[in-house]
Amino acid sequence: MAPPTNEAEAQLSELAAFKRTSPLYTPEEATIIFVLGGPGSGKGTQCAKIVEDYGFKHLSAGDLLREEQDRPGSQFGDMIRDYIREGNIVPMEVTIQLLENSITAAKEKEGKTQFLIDGFPRKMDQALKFEEVVCPSKFTLFFDCPEEVMEERLLDRGKTSGRSDDNIESIKKRFKTFVETSMPVVEMFEKQGRVVKLSATPPPDKVYEQVKVEFGKHEIALPKRTE
Repeated sequence: MAPPTNEAEAQLSELAAFKRTSPLYTPEEATIIFVLGGPGSGKGTQCAKIVEDYGFKHLSAGDLLREEQDRPGSQFGDMIRDYIREGNIVPMEVTIQLLENSITAAKEKEGKTQFLIDGFPRKMDQALKFEEVVCPSKFTLFFDCPEEVMEERLLDRGKTSGRSDDNIESIKKRFKTFVETSMPVVEMFEKQGRVVKLSATPPPDKVYEQVKVEFGKHEIALPKRTE
């Protein structure tokens, strides 16, 4: 990570979450599932299906950061924009505070207690700090996909998405970053018996069938429908 270069970065340690010495929520108060996979592994598609069927609140770390960088008056907008453009990981203090704010808002305004956190934690320090100050996770849902498959998917998406990071240079940078920084997180949780690893190469519907099987094994039930 680049060293602090402006006043905004110097203020990161003053964010509310980082003045806390214990988690804000217990696992009984919030069910947290981290969703990890390389860029283009289909995390967003699977999250949408889980939200529709199970009623989870979907929080995308990337979306929250993109929204924050465009929010008028954002203290961290310029910094986030610089990190994303260079393909670097935004300082964890910002990401964790944005996630905490969203979890609290969803609990208070929507009564949500189950959360999918998509694309996070991307580094070991993020994983450890989130569980230390926000809430321990139930498990990590890891979508495993070969680089060439992800690359093809992202280049196709880039034709219509308009996203500045859906080009071949950014894609290769993002995949390299994922392997170097996020895979150690997956491996750490795997040693703790807290990883559900699924192949993301098959079509989305086939992948989702496996998601449902694994949710059943972890006692996450489909909500009862009321007619």
